[in-house]
Amino acid sequence: MTQSPEALLESALKSVDWNANVAAFCADNNALLIVHQQNLKLAVWSKQFEENDAANPAICFIREMQVAGHLVVACTALASYKSAAAAMRTIVETALYYSYFRTHVQELATLARDEKWYVSKEEILEYHTQHSEKFSDVQKKLSINANLQSWYRKISAIVHGQLPGVWLSQTAICHMKHNPVLQQEVVSSYVECVRIVNCFLLCTAGRDQWSGFSTTAKQSLLHGLSGDAKDALGLDVA
Repeated sequence: MTQSPEALLESALKSVDWNANVAAFCADNNALLIVHQQNLKLAVWSKQFEENDAANPAICFIREMQVAGHLVVACTALASYKSAAAAMRTIVETALYYSYFRTHVQELATLARDEKWYVSKEEILEYHTQHSEKFSDVQKKLSINANLQSWYRKISAIVHGQLPGVWLSQTAICHMKHNPVLQQEVVSSYVECVRIVNCFLLCTAGRDQWSGFSTTAKQSLLHGLSGDAKDALGLDVA
């Protein structure tokens, strides 16, 4: 008897050992720790912005950023590595959007109302270069713009299928399984993603609200930066 299309799809989905994929990911203690640290960094940012800027309608971008971090973990654990790339790009884009729209409420309303209008990441970076205190000098020392553009191009090429086969090892749903080589690439890219976002927010929205951040949060967000980077930022830790 011929199976119906929906039965064929159900069979393909059930043929994947999702539990085994998750177990393999969780068995890699190093990867698990690294990914946890990235999500913790995003969580610290989210909590501080929620406590200091909750009434701002642009806070929705920060909430989206944190959820995207959850999706990076889930997709990586399930061996859906290309989907993890899309979630990472969302993290960067929402950080950029929040940094801009939190002080551009009218434009945010236009964004919600007019589907043809948008602001590009280049426009946002130029805005900060012109108007955010110390951004131009600090971002040069931390190579924020250069690193962001390079990382974004690579991830966008994966997301848009410009590099077929990258972060994608299966040719059918039933072949989706843990791939340690691809997982390592995803984890490394996620580290760079969060590093870029952390430095960017320290130069923009984070700097603007720094005085309201907790001491623990300040220490966490500055942790891992070089002495030169901390000196360039000039942010206190208490």
